[in-house]
Amino acid sequence: MATNPSIAKIANNPKYRELVSKRDGVAWTLTACVIVVYFGFTLLVAFAGDFLSQPIAADSVIPVGIPLGVGVIVISIILTGYYVYRANTTFDELTHEILREGTK
Repeated sequence: MATNPSIAKIANNPKYRELVSKRDGVAWTLTACVIVVYFGFTLLVAFAGDFLSQPIAADSVIPVGIPLGVGVIVISIILTGYYVYRANTTFDELTHEILREGTK
């Protein structure tokens, strides 16, 4: 199978390695955050049910688990938004530069 010279040019571009490194770093960091949040909440449900079922205030009917569950959702949205922001700024700029240089 013949290889396209543009592919080899892109693969050898230092900006491509930079893109892969930055994207992998962000992806692994966000993955770790999601794992900690989701498994942390799941472990709380499994082993601290009494804590989660306590009301958030003395005269409240809302248990502690509800705001924590909403927090998990909100953190997921924030992390997704952060990744989209990075992808649309840093990663896209590098990708365009790499493609421009690779097709010269």
